[in-house]
Amino acid sequence: MELMAAVDVIRAPLVETMSRLSAALAEGIPHRALADLSGNCSYAPFKTDGASPGGPGTAITTADVAALRHLVPGRGSWQGRASLAGTDVPVLILSSDITEEGALLVLVRTEDTPIPDERLEPAQALWDLLTAHREGMRSEPMPGTLGASRAAAAARALALAELGDAHGAALAVLLGVLRDRGLDDTHARTRAVDLAVTALADLRSQAELDQALVEERVGDAFEELAESLRRMLRARGVRLDLGTPGAEEGADRVLSADVINTARAVVRSAVHACLEDQGHGLDGGQVHRIHVGWKVGADELRATVRDDGPGTLPRSALDARHAGERLAPLGGRLEVDAVPGWGTTVTIEVPLGPPDTPRQDPLTVLGARELEVLGQLARGRRNRHIAQELHISESTVKFHVAKILDKLGVSSRGEAAALAHEWGVS
Repeated sequence: MELMAAVDVIRAPLVETMSRLSAALAEGIPHRALADLSGNCSYAPFKTDGASPGGPGTAITTADVAALRHLVPGRGSWQGRASLAGTDVPVLILSSDITEEGALLVLVRTEDTPIPDERLEPAQALWDLLTAHREGMRSEPMPGTLGASRAAAAARALALAELGDAHGAALAVLLGVLRDRGLDDTHARTRAVDLAVTALADLRSQAELDQALVEERVGDAFEELAESLRRMLRARGVRLDLGTPGAEEGADRVLSADVINTARAVVRSAVHACLEDQGHGLDGGQVHRIHVGWKVGADELRATVRDDGPGTLPRSALDARHAGERLAPLGGRLEVDAVPGWGTTVTIEVPLGPPDTPRQDPLTVLGARELEVLGQLARGRRNRHIAQELHISESTVKFHVAKILDKLGVSSRGEAAALAHEWGVS
């Protein structure tokens, strides 16, 4: 039963994971809310499910859960009372050390009675399994997951920025008023100033914590990749040369976890392909040396994988390992330059920002007759000539022109004609 519960949670769509996890834990550990703070989920590093601990109008925050991290520094659990959303509640904390940052699960319990070990152990095992599964999804992101991650991360970043700006502006105005020495009641003003200053500090701390969970330093990410490649190539007797990024190559830059994880996954795929898809055995065959390098420019991360093998690596070998599919959601590119007798170079380019969204054709809002009228407008025809050409009355033409201007959001026939020329209607 416990194994089937784990399968049910792991197989759930991302948006249902928390509710499935809550249901799986409910029988052994009754609770009314749970919060997940995991560094291995870049699209949503902080998630909650269930009723908030203090009732309507309250919510568990990232800062609330982060403040509990010191209670379980490694793998394990902690039981007791803690402050969440300003309310003192009984909690159980489960921590997994599978990720470098550590993954915390906080359950808001319905009672203070200690939970026995026979219930804690399966709960801890389930949390470790889920954390390991997510870590695998992060390190080897597949196209569907990566696309959803990028879209959600962009929306979340925008929402955070807007909320931060709004809250910061409101608090700054409040501080300005309260610091006005022309106001009376010094004690009340001092207290309000303290509250506003604290709120601003909390706002900045939460933004910094969120950034730390979804971004990674380039130099650290490359060293992690290098270590995994050293282990792989050491066993095959292949030499690894590293173009380790320095300051000029962007080593100190902090990039989106989606960009970093995709680059790492595609580089590993390229190295595997160099070793295994050029007509030789798993020991590396004719490949004696592989060079891997990263460089971060203004707009993209550029990675190269170069070997000294036979130079026969086909692009299809990378496609079979989903390299192109992984890059596609981020607008990335992949090139394979194989020169017989000289070796192969794989170049990987990952844009640092979301791919440009294609402009939507504004003319799709027009009906068939309106498109015909617009085509006549684009030719410079007046209403009388349009009526004659389309065999309709001038009043009908005037009606269609008014509807066209309204639907396109333009104020003149000239603007409508310009759009028609831009989008190929004439």
